[in-house]
Amino acid sequence: MSDGLLERRNRAFGAGAALFYEAPLTIVRGEGAWLFDAEGRRYVDMYNNVPCVGHGNPRVAEAIGRQQATLNVHSRYLHEDIIRLAERVVGLHGDFAESVIFSCSGTEASEIALRMARMATGRRGILCTDATYHGNTQLVGAMTGLPAGSDRSPGFRSFPFPQTFRTPEPGLSGESLTEAYLAGLDQAMDALEASGDGIAALIVCTILANEGLPDIPPSFMEKAAARVRARGGLIIADEVQAGYGRTGSWWGYEVTGFTPDIVVTGKPMGNGVPLSATTASRSLVETFRSQTRYFNTFASSPLQAAAGNAVLDEIEALGLLANAEKVGAFLKAELKARVGRWPGVADARGCGLFLGVEMTGPDGDPDLAGARAVCNGLKDRGFLTSNAGAFNNVVKIRPPLVFSQADAEAFLPAFDATLDALHGRG
Repeated sequence: MSDGLLERRNRAFGAGAALFYEAPLTIVRGEGAWLFDAEGRRYVDMYNNVPCVGHGNPRVAEAIGRQQATLNVHSRYLHEDIIRLAERVVGLHGDFAESVIFSCSGTEASEIALRMARMATGRRGILCTDATYHGNTQLVGAMTGLPAGSDRSPGFRSFPFPQTFRTPEPGLSGESLTEAYLAGLDQAMDALEASGDGIAALIVCTILANEGLPDIPPSFMEKAAARVRARGGLIIADEVQAGYGRTGSWWGYEVTGFTPDIVVTGKPMGNGVPLSATTASRSLVETFRSQTRYFNTFASSPLQAAAGNAVLDEIEALGLLANAEKVGAFLKAELKARVGRWPGVADARGCGLFLGVEMTGPDGDPDLAGARAVCNGLKDRGFLTSNAGAFNNVVKIRPPLVFSQADAEAFLPAFDATLDALHGRG
Protein backbone atom coordinates (compact mmCIF):
# COMPACT_ATOMS: atom_id res chain seq x y z
CA MET A 1 0.00 0.00 0.00
CA SER A 2 2.75 2.48 0.97
CA ASP A 3 4.64 1.87 -2.30
CA GLY A 4 1.54 2.62 -4.35
CA LEU A 5 0.77 5.74 -2.35
CA LEU A 6 4.37 6.92 -2.67
CA GLU A 7 4.26 6.62 -6.45
CA ARG A 8 0.94 8.48 -6.59
CA ARG A 9 2.29 11.13 -4.22
CA ASN A 10 5.35 11.75 -6.36
CA ARG A 11 3.12 12.23 -9.41
CA ALA A 12 0.62 14.44 -7.59
CA PHE A 13 3.10 16.53 -5.56
CA GLY A 14 6.18 16.24 -7.75
CA ALA A 15 9.12 14.16 -6.54
CA GLY A 16 11.11 15.71 -3.71
CA ALA A 17 8.35 16.55 -1.22
CA ALA A 18 9.81 15.60 2.16
CA LEU A 19 8.89 12.38 3.97
CA PHE A 20 10.21 10.89 7.20
CA TYR A 21 12.03 7.55 7.42
CA GLU A 22 13.65 5.19 4.97
CA ALA A 23 10.36 3.29 4.77
CA PRO A 24 7.67 6.00 4.94
CA LEU A 25 4.64 5.42 7.14
CA THR A 26 1.01 5.60 6.10
CA ILE A 27 -0.70 7.13 9.15
CA VAL A 28 -4.51 6.94 9.26
CA ARG A 29 -5.53 7.81 12.83
CA GLY A 30 -4.32 9.52 15.99
CA GLU A 31 -5.33 9.40 19.64
CA GLY A 32 -3.58 11.35 22.38
CA ALA A 33 0.16 10.77 21.99
CA TRP A 34 -0.38 7.80 19.65
CA LEU A 35 -0.55 7.39 15.89
CA PHE A 36 -1.81 4.35 13.99
CA ASP A 37 -0.78 3.16 10.55
CA ALA A 38 -2.87 1.54 7.83
CA GLU A 39 -2.16 -1.92 9.24
CA GLY A 40 -3.29 -0.90 12.72
CA ARG A 41 0.15 -0.70 14.31
CA ARG A 42 0.42 1.85 17.11
CA TYR A 43 3.31 4.32 17.38
CA VAL A 44 4.12 6.75 20.17
CA ASP A 45 4.40 10.19 18.58
CA MET A 46 7.51 11.84 20.00
CA TYR A 47 7.89 14.51 17.36
CA ASN A 48 4.64 16.28 16.52
CA ASN A 49 4.05 19.48 18.48
CA VAL A 50 1.10 20.61 16.33
CA PRO A 51 -1.52 18.53 18.25
CA CYS A 52 -0.13 19.75 21.58
CA VAL A 53 -3.20 18.64 23.53
CA GLY A 54 -3.27 15.31 21.73
CA HIS A 55 -4.31 13.80 18.43
CA GLY A 56 -8.10 13.65 18.09
CA ASN A 57 -8.64 15.69 21.25
CA PRO A 58 -12.40 15.46 21.95
CA ARG A 59 -12.80 18.99 23.37
CA VAL A 60 -11.04 20.57 20.41
CA ALA A 61 -12.84 18.39 17.85
CA GLU A 62 -16.23 19.21 19.35
CA ALA A 63 -15.48 22.94 19.44
CA ILE A 64 -14.33 22.96 15.81
CA GLY A 65 -17.33 20.95 14.61
CA ARG A 66 -19.83 23.03 16.51
CA GLN A 67 -18.37 26.31 15.23
CA GLN A 68 -18.11 25.16 11.62
CA ALA A 69 -21.75 24.07 11.75
CA THR A 70 -22.75 27.46 13.20
CA LEU A 71 -20.63 30.12 11.52
CA ASN A 72 -17.24 30.69 9.93
CA VAL A 73 -16.47 33.97 8.19
CA HIS A 74 -13.52 36.26 7.59
CA SER A 75 -12.26 38.79 10.12
CA ARG A 76 -14.26 41.84 9.12
CA TYR A 77 -17.20 41.21 11.41
CA LEU A 78 -17.25 41.50 15.18
CA HIS A 79 -17.09 38.17 16.98
CA GLU A 80 -16.79 37.70 20.74
CA ASP A 81 -14.74 34.50 20.72
CA ILE A 82 -11.81 35.70 18.60
CA ILE A 83 -11.52 38.81 20.77
CA ARG A 84 -11.54 36.59 23.85
CA LEU A 85 -8.78 34.43 22.37
CA ALA A 86 -6.65 37.52 21.71
CA GLU A 87 -7.20 38.70 25.28
CA ARG A 88 -6.24 35.28 26.64
CA VAL A 89 -3.06 35.14 24.55
CA VAL A 90 -2.05 38.62 25.72
CA GLY A 91 -2.72 37.60 29.31
CA LEU A 92 -0.17 34.79 29.10
CA HIS A 93 2.62 37.36 28.69
CA GLY A 94 3.94 40.27 30.73
CA ASP A 95 3.24 43.99 30.49
CA PHE A 96 4.92 44.34 27.07
CA ALA A 97 2.02 42.46 25.42
CA GLU A 98 -1.21 44.29 24.67
CA SER A 99 -2.47 43.38 21.19
CA VAL A 100 -2.43 40.48 18.72
CA ILE A 101 -2.39 40.02 14.96
CA PHE A 102 -3.66 36.56 14.04
CA SER A 103 -2.50 34.70 10.94
CA CYS A 104 -2.37 31.08 9.77
CA SER A 105 1.25 29.92 10.08
CA GLY A 106 4.47 30.60 11.92
CA THR A 107 5.97 31.86 8.68
CA GLU A 108 3.25 34.50 8.33
CA ALA A 109 3.55 35.52 11.98
CA SER A 110 7.33 35.83 11.63
CA GLU A 111 7.02 37.98 8.51
CA ILE A 112 4.58 40.28 10.31
CA ALA A 113 7.04 40.57 13.21
CA LEU A 114 9.96 41.48 10.93
CA ARG A 115 7.91 44.06 9.04
CA MET A 116 6.55 45.44 12.32
CA ALA A 117 10.07 45.94 13.69
CA ARG A 118 11.26 47.64 10.51
CA MET A 119 8.29 50.01 10.51
CA ALA A 120 8.65 50.84 14.19
CA THR A 121 12.39 51.56 14.05
CA GLY A 122 12.72 52.93 10.53
CA ARG A 123 15.64 50.55 9.97
CA ARG A 124 16.04 47.37 7.89
CA GLY A 125 18.71 45.34 9.66
CA ILE A 126 17.65 41.98 11.12
CA LEU A 127 19.90 39.83 13.32
CA CYS A 128 19.60 36.05 13.60
CA THR A 129 21.78 33.04 14.40
CA ASP A 130 23.73 31.18 11.73
CA ALA A 131 21.63 28.01 12.04
CA THR A 132 18.15 29.39 12.43
CA TYR A 133 14.83 28.76 10.73
CA HIS A 134 11.77 30.97 11.06
CA GLY A 135 9.74 30.21 7.92
CA ASN A 136 9.50 29.87 4.17
CA THR A 137 8.63 33.19 2.53
CA GLN A 138 11.29 35.07 0.62
CA LEU A 139 11.68 37.59 3.46
CA VAL A 140 11.72 35.12 6.36
CA GLY A 141 13.58 32.41 4.45
CA ALA A 142 16.47 34.79 3.82
CA MET A 143 17.69 33.89 7.32
CA THR A 144 17.75 30.11 6.84
CA GLY A 145 21.31 28.78 6.66
CA LEU A 146 22.80 32.28 6.59
CA PRO A 147 26.50 31.92 7.51
CA ALA A 148 27.98 34.29 10.07
CA GLY A 149 29.70 37.17 8.34
CA SER A 150 27.86 36.63 5.05
CA ASP A 151 26.13 39.46 3.21
CA ARG A 152 24.25 36.99 1.02
CA SER A 153 20.88 38.30 2.23
CA PRO A 154 20.78 42.11 2.19
CA GLY A 155 19.35 43.53 5.39
CA PHE A 156 20.24 40.42 7.41
CA ARG A 157 23.32 39.40 9.36
CA SER A 158 23.85 36.27 11.44
CA PHE A 159 26.12 35.40 14.32
CA PRO A 160 27.32 32.01 15.65
CA PHE A 161 24.63 30.47 17.81
CA PRO A 162 25.64 30.23 21.49
CA GLN A 163 26.33 26.77 22.87
CA THR A 164 28.49 24.94 25.39
CA PHE A 165 28.99 21.68 23.44
CA ARG A 166 31.21 23.07 20.65
CA THR A 167 32.95 26.24 21.77
CA PRO A 168 34.75 28.80 19.57
CA GLU A 169 37.97 28.20 21.52
CA PRO A 170 38.96 25.17 23.61
CA GLY A 171 38.51 25.62 27.34
CA LEU A 172 36.08 28.52 27.23
CA SER A 173 33.25 28.29 29.73
CA GLY A 174 30.96 30.38 31.89
CA GLU A 175 31.05 34.15 31.44
CA SER A 176 34.09 33.98 29.16
CA LEU A 177 32.12 31.82 26.76
CA THR A 178 29.16 34.19 26.96
CA GLU A 179 31.38 37.14 26.09
CA ALA A 180 32.88 35.27 23.14
CA TYR A 181 29.44 34.75 21.62
CA LEU A 182 28.37 38.31 22.41
CA ALA A 183 31.41 39.46 20.44
CA GLY A 184 29.98 37.62 17.44
CA LEU A 185 26.68 39.43 17.91
CA ASP A 186 28.55 42.76 18.11
CA GLN A 187 30.30 42.01 14.81
CA ALA A 188 26.96 41.31 13.13
CA MET A 189 25.52 44.55 14.48
CA ASP A 190 28.61 46.48 13.33
CA ALA A 191 28.15 45.04 9.83
CA LEU A 192 24.50 46.07 9.68
CA GLU A 193 25.32 49.59 10.79
CA ALA A 194 28.23 49.85 8.34
CA SER A 195 25.92 48.76 5.52
CA GLY A 196 23.51 51.56 6.32
CA ASP A 197 20.71 49.16 7.27
CA GLY A 198 20.98 49.83 11.00
CA ILE A 199 19.45 47.57 13.64
CA ALA A 200 15.71 46.88 13.47
CA ALA A 201 15.50 43.65 15.46
CA LEU A 202 17.00 40.43 16.70
CA ILE A 203 14.79 37.42 16.01
CA VAL A 204 15.59 34.26 17.92
CA CYS A 205 13.95 30.99 18.85
CA THR A 206 13.90 31.27 22.61
CA ILE A 207 15.42 27.80 23.18
CA LEU A 208 17.36 27.63 19.88
CA ALA A 209 15.35 24.64 18.71
CA ASN A 210 16.53 24.46 15.12
CA GLU A 211 20.09 25.05 16.22
CA GLY A 212 19.87 21.75 18.13
CA LEU A 213 18.64 22.81 21.60
CA PRO A 214 22.13 23.75 22.81
CA ASP A 215 22.80 24.53 26.44
CA ILE A 216 23.12 28.32 26.26
CA PRO A 217 26.03 30.01 28.09
CA PRO A 218 24.96 31.88 31.24
CA SER A 219 22.96 35.11 30.76
CA PHE A 220 23.59 35.17 27.01
CA MET A 221 19.97 35.87 26.03
CA GLU A 222 19.52 38.64 28.59
CA LYS A 223 22.81 40.32 27.65
CA ALA A 224 22.20 39.92 23.91
CA ALA A 225 18.79 41.57 24.25
CA ALA A 226 20.32 44.47 26.17
CA ARG A 227 23.00 45.00 23.53
CA VAL A 228 20.49 45.02 20.68
CA ARG A 229 18.22 47.45 22.52
CA ALA A 230 21.20 49.71 23.24
CA ARG A 231 21.57 50.13 19.46
CA GLY A 232 17.87 50.85 18.98
CA GLY A 233 16.67 47.40 17.98
CA LEU A 234 13.69 45.34 19.10
CA ILE A 235 13.66 41.73 20.33
CA ILE A 236 11.47 39.18 18.56
CA ALA A 237 10.92 35.89 20.40
CA ASP A 238 10.00 33.00 18.11
CA GLU A 239 7.86 30.72 20.30
CA VAL A 240 6.44 28.58 17.49
CA GLN A 241 8.22 25.51 18.87
CA ALA A 242 9.05 26.57 22.43
CA GLY A 243 5.76 28.17 23.44
CA TYR A 244 2.45 27.00 24.82
CA GLY A 245 3.95 25.01 27.68
CA ARG A 246 6.53 23.05 25.71
CA THR A 247 9.30 23.91 28.19
CA GLY A 248 7.18 23.43 31.30
CA SER A 249 6.55 27.20 31.35
CA TRP A 250 4.19 29.04 29.05
CA TRP A 251 7.08 30.54 27.09
CA GLY A 252 10.66 29.67 26.30
CA TYR A 253 11.81 33.21 27.04
CA GLU A 254 10.85 32.60 30.67
CA VAL A 255 13.26 29.66 30.75
CA THR A 256 16.18 31.33 28.94
CA GLY A 257 15.81 34.58 30.85
CA PHE A 258 14.87 37.60 28.75
CA THR A 259 11.88 39.77 27.89
CA PRO A 260 10.94 40.30 24.24
CA ASP A 261 9.14 43.16 22.50
CA ILE A 262 7.34 40.97 19.96
CA VAL A 263 6.35 37.29 20.26
CA VAL A 264 5.61 34.92 17.39
CA THR A 265 3.50 31.81 18.05
CA GLY A 266 2.08 29.20 15.73
CA LYS A 267 1.95 25.42 15.42
CA PRO A 268 0.34 24.28 18.70
CA MET A 269 -2.18 27.12 18.97
CA GLY A 270 -4.96 25.38 17.02
CA ASN A 271 -4.08 21.70 17.54
CA GLY A 272 -4.15 21.31 13.77
CA VAL A 273 -6.33 24.24 12.73
CA PRO A 274 -4.00 26.76 11.03
CA LEU A 275 -3.54 29.48 13.65
CA SER A 276 -0.64 31.74 14.55
CA ALA A 277 -0.15 35.09 16.23
CA THR A 278 2.17 38.06 16.48
CA THR A 279 1.83 39.65 19.91
CA ALA A 280 3.29 43.04 20.93
CA SER A 281 2.41 46.38 22.45
CA ARG A 282 -0.61 48.19 21.12
CA SER A 283 1.68 50.90 19.75
CA LEU A 284 3.73 48.43 17.70
CA VAL A 285 0.65 46.63 16.41
CA GLU A 286 -1.20 49.80 15.48
CA THR A 287 1.85 51.25 13.72
CA PHE A 288 1.96 48.10 11.60
CA ARG A 289 -1.77 48.17 10.90
CA SER A 290 -1.72 51.85 9.93
CA GLN A 291 1.05 51.32 7.38
CA THR A 292 -0.14 48.03 5.85
CA ARG A 293 -3.91 47.65 6.23
CA TYR A 294 -3.01 44.00 6.82
CA PHE A 295 -5.75 41.38 6.66
CA ASN A 296 -5.81 37.63 6.23
CA THR A 297 -8.90 35.93 4.78
CA PHE A 298 -8.66 32.91 7.06
CA ALA A 299 -7.27 34.57 10.20
CA SER A 300 -9.19 36.02 13.14
CA SER A 301 -12.04 33.71 12.21
CA PRO A 302 -14.63 32.14 14.51
CA LEU A 303 -13.22 28.71 13.61
CA GLN A 304 -9.73 29.74 14.73
CA ALA A 305 -11.25 31.16 17.89
CA ALA A 306 -13.04 27.90 18.68
CA ALA A 307 -9.89 25.85 18.21
CA GLY A 308 -7.61 28.31 20.00
CA ASN A 309 -9.82 28.70 23.06
CA ALA A 310 -10.36 24.94 23.32
CA VAL A 311 -6.58 24.34 23.24
CA LEU A 312 -6.00 26.81 26.07
CA ASP A 313 -8.85 25.24 28.02
CA GLU A 314 -7.28 21.79 27.65
CA ILE A 315 -3.78 22.92 28.59
CA GLU A 316 -5.17 24.40 31.78
CA ALA A 317 -7.67 21.62 32.59
CA LEU A 318 -5.18 18.79 32.02
CA GLY A 319 -2.29 20.49 33.83
CA LEU A 320 -0.07 20.10 30.78
CA LEU A 321 2.59 22.62 31.84
CA ALA A 322 3.24 20.59 34.98
CA ASN A 323 3.17 17.39 32.94
CA ALA A 324 5.76 18.75 30.51
CA GLU A 325 8.02 19.79 33.36
CA LYS A 326 7.73 16.53 35.29
CA VAL A 327 7.85 13.99 32.45
CA GLY A 328 10.47 16.01 30.59
CA ALA A 329 12.75 16.18 33.63
CA PHE A 330 12.49 12.41 34.09
CA LEU A 331 13.25 11.65 30.45
CA LYS A 332 16.10 14.15 30.27
CA ALA A 333 17.76 12.66 33.34
CA GLU A 334 17.45 9.15 31.90
CA LEU A 335 18.90 10.20 28.55
CA LYS A 336 21.78 12.07 30.18
CA ALA A 337 22.60 8.92 32.13
CA ARG A 338 22.99 7.14 28.77
CA VAL A 339 25.52 9.60 27.34
CA GLY A 340 28.71 7.67 26.63
CA ARG A 341 27.10 4.26 27.12
CA TRP A 342 27.42 3.75 23.35
CA PRO A 343 30.02 5.36 21.07
CA GLY A 344 28.59 8.48 19.50
CA VAL A 345 25.91 9.24 22.10
CA ALA A 346 27.64 12.47 23.00
CA ASP A 347 25.12 14.71 24.74
CA ALA A 348 21.51 14.89 25.93
CA ARG A 349 19.88 18.23 26.59
CA GLY A 350 16.74 20.34 26.38
CA CYS A 351 13.94 21.41 28.68
CA GLY A 352 10.41 20.21 29.34
CA LEU A 353 9.08 18.00 26.56
CA PHE A 354 11.65 19.16 24.03
CA LEU A 355 14.85 17.13 24.21
CA GLY A 356 17.73 16.29 21.92
CA VAL A 357 20.41 13.59 21.81
CA GLU A 358 23.56 14.61 19.92
CA MET A 359 25.24 11.94 17.83
CA THR A 360 28.92 12.20 16.89
CA GLY A 361 31.46 10.12 15.01
CA PRO A 362 34.76 8.73 16.34
CA ASP A 363 36.49 12.07 15.81
CA GLY A 364 33.73 14.02 17.54
CA ASP A 365 32.31 15.41 14.30
CA PRO A 366 28.53 15.52 13.83
CA ASP A 367 27.15 12.13 12.79
CA LEU A 368 24.13 12.75 10.56
CA ALA A 369 23.97 9.12 9.42
CA GLY A 370 24.03 7.92 13.02
CA ALA A 371 21.16 10.21 14.01
CA ARG A 372 19.09 9.00 11.08
CA ALA A 373 19.84 5.38 11.95
CA VAL A 374 18.64 5.96 15.52
CA CYS A 375 15.41 7.58 14.28
CA ASN A 376 14.73 4.72 11.85
CA GLY A 377 15.48 2.13 14.53
CA LEU A 378 13.14 3.83 16.98
CA LYS A 379 10.42 3.94 14.33
CA ASP A 380 10.75 0.20 13.81
CA ARG A 381 10.23 -0.20 17.58
CA GLY A 382 7.12 2.00 17.62
CA PHE A 383 8.49 5.43 18.58
CA LEU A 384 8.50 8.34 16.13
CA THR A 385 11.30 10.92 16.32
CA SER A 386 13.34 12.83 13.75
CA ASN A 387 16.77 14.36 13.39
CA ALA A 388 17.48 18.08 13.41
CA GLY A 389 19.95 20.71 14.61
CA ALA A 390 22.62 22.75 12.88
CA PHE A 391 24.17 19.56 11.49
CA ASN A 392 21.01 17.39 11.47
CA ASN A 393 22.78 15.06 13.91
CA VAL A 394 20.50 15.59 16.92
CA VAL A 395 17.73 13.09 17.61
CA LYS A 396 14.78 15.43 18.18
CA ILE A 397 12.22 14.45 20.83
CA ARG A 398 9.17 16.75 20.90
CA PRO A 399 5.97 14.84 21.70
CA PRO A 400 2.48 16.23 22.23
CA LEU A 401 2.10 17.71 25.71
CA VAL A 402 -0.15 14.81 26.73
CA PHE A 403 2.88 12.47 26.48
CA SER A 404 2.84 10.58 29.78
CA GLN A 405 5.26 9.13 32.29
CA ALA A 406 4.25 5.67 31.06
CA ASP A 407 5.08 6.69 27.48
CA ALA A 408 8.49 7.94 28.60
CA GLU A 409 9.21 4.76 30.52
CA ALA A 410 8.24 2.65 27.50
CA PHE A 411 10.52 4.70 25.24
CA LEU A 412 13.72 4.03 27.19
CA PRO A 413 13.97 0.25 26.50
CA ALA A 414 13.32 0.98 22.81
CA PHE A 415 16.09 3.58 22.82
CA ASP A 416 18.48 1.14 24.49
CA ALA A 417 17.59 -1.65 22.08
CA THR A 418 18.06 0.63 19.09
CA LEU A 419 21.54 1.68 20.19
CA ASP A 420 22.46 -1.89 21.11
CA ALA A 421 21.44 -3.07 17.65
CA LEU A 422 23.38 -0.33 15.91
CA HIS A 423 26.51 -1.27 17.85
CA GLY A 424 26.12 -5.02 17.47
CA ARG A 425 25.17 -5.66 21.07
CA GLY A 426 21.67 -6.96 20.55
